Amino acid sequence: MSASNRAQRGRRSGPGKRPQGRPRGSTKPVDPARLAAFEVLKAVRVDEAYANLVLPHILGRLGLEGRDAAFATELASGTLRQQGTYDAVLATCIDRPLAKVEAKVLDVLRLGAHQVLSMRVPDHAAISTSVDLTRAKVGQGPAGFVNAVLRKVTRKSLDEWVAEVAPAREQDHDGWAAVAFSHPRWVVERLAEAVGHDQVDALLEADNVPPSVTLVARPGRATVDEVGGAPTDYSPYGVTLESGSPAGIAAVAEGRAGVQDEGSQLVAIALADAEVERDSGAPESWLDLCAGPGGKSALLAALAAQQGAALVANERQPHRAGLVLANLTDRAAGSQVEGVAGVVAGDGTKPPFKDATFDRVLVDAPCTGLGALRRRPEARWRRATADLDVLVGLQRSLLDRALDLTRPGGVVLYATCSPVLAETEGVVQSVLEDRSDVVLEPIRATAGTVPDSAGPMAGTVQLWPHRHGTDAMFLALLRRSPE
Repeated sequence: MSASNRAQRGRRSGPGKRPQGRPRGSTKPVDPARLAAFEVLKAVRVDEAYANLVLPHILGRLGLEGRDAAFATELASGTLRQQGTYDAVLATCIDRPLAKVEAKVLDVLRLGAHQVLSMRVPDHAAISTSVDLTRAKVGQGPAGFVNAVLRKVTRKSLDEWVAEVAPAREQDHDGWAAVAFSHPRWVVERLAEAVGHDQVDALLEADNVPPSVTLVARPGRATVDEVGGAPTDYSPYGVTLESGSPAGIAAVAEGRAGVQDEGSQLVAIALADAEVERDSGAPESWLDLCAGPGGKSALLAALAAQQGAALVANERQPHRAGLVLANLTDRAAGSQVEGVAGVVAGDGTKPPFKDATFDRVLVDAPCTGLGALRRRPEARWRRATADLDVLVGLQRSLLDRALDLTRPGGVVLYATCSPVLAETEGVVQSVLEDRSDVVLEPIRATAGTVPDSAGPMAGTVQLWPHRHGTDAMFLALLRRSPE
């Protein structure tokens, strides 16, 4: 194949790879990178998988590496991020509601639209490979439909399509932003309420930028210099990986370092940095109440070990508790790392611990995840406003129970990967109003010094993708009043 033909196809399998998805009766194989992206979209749609978790398995099964893997990753992730925009465009190009289009065909059309409108793929290559993919995975009949629809998509640029299909920005900003930045309208409204209408466009735009790979060097087990990369701005244990795969770093492979957003690192550090006075010389006891999958627990355990403390990690779902245990295991020694007292599978609202047991408790509460849309773009399409009522009730219960488990004078760090006010200020304020034995204290030290990070309540911290390059983590520190 000539270099020009290879460029037109976008990407192809490496030498010796068996062609995947060859349609019956055809000698023309389906491009493996595009097939991988198609399978990611199917897993997200059918199995409710997370793209960032299922993608490595699909790439490995199809034998994709290097540029092919990068192409498949951008195609799958970018399509999920921009799905709302592309659906608005496709709705204009199709003579029936999108709900009437076969799901597999719609997946191919979205992938094709992303190539045409947002990737450096020639129109004819994007269309022909989409037609090939349709023949292989759906059938000959829909292939002509895909060809005709994508030809219509190529007639305008992305900006021209947004100008045509979105409401007028001056008359309906939130409606325009929902299309232009590919977020459900209710999400736009909730984020605007949290960050301010003057900042929401920048936030939505940042949600659509793939995040850098950030690693944590777990103190006492690895160093920043050993892990390599560029030091992060705020966490003393973080580095940004400039190239390559984390799996190729010895400290990561051995579990002494791991992939972790800088915002999540700051959550663990904030709990460890909080001042706690003790009347006795006994070592402190820490608890991670909602520990799965264990990234924050691993950093907390390392910090606890440095302070002579011991961490208990609790996770409701047994399979996720297994992930926590793996994160807290010294892979070389085959035993739990220093600073760990145990891993428990228990309901955080009814945990198997006595009241007033712990000095420090982390409540990294289940939430809508709207602060991590850079990493999990499909979450924006899965959540609905009805989810908030259920989640807020659970968040209140977890925080209230965590305070019961904390000894007088101890602290609870409440965190969510969502800036939505109902999940942040609303939960904290509700618990404060119901309890006379709790006070909200300012977060100091590392997290408290991050510029432009004031949260919705005095002393709380709210991180933002567009300001800090982190997930939109919310942090609040509550102290159980001394008796």
